[in-house]
Amino acid sequence: MFSLTNLLWLVLAGMLAFYWWQSGQFKGRARDLATAHCRQLGLQLLDQSMVIVGFWPVRSRAGGLVFRRSYQFEFSSTGDRRYQAKLVLEGMVLKSIELEAYRLPESD
Repeated sequence: MFSLTNLLWLVLAGMLAFYWWQSGQFKGRARDLATAHCRQLGLQLLDQSMVIVGFWPVRSRAGGLVFRRSYQFEFSSTGDRRYQAKLVLEGMVLKSIELEAYRLPESD
């Protein structure tokens, strides 16, 4: 027979598993958006890694509650130096991408 404490732990474990599974979807969406943005600007996304640096609830335009996630990634313009960038999602919607100032490749 389950006690209330065991049930609470089971619910908590389920919530953590759901959060872990869902965060992978958001991270994949952020990586796809960063890749497309870098490709559009002629930049190279490095390491295909997205590091979450912020997570907090906000109100959407429709008035509902969504989570704003902020990710950091690295890119290169010339292949010899790494630059930092930040991408912000609200739900699955891209809110902003900020790139560190970078050197343009020299034209021949």
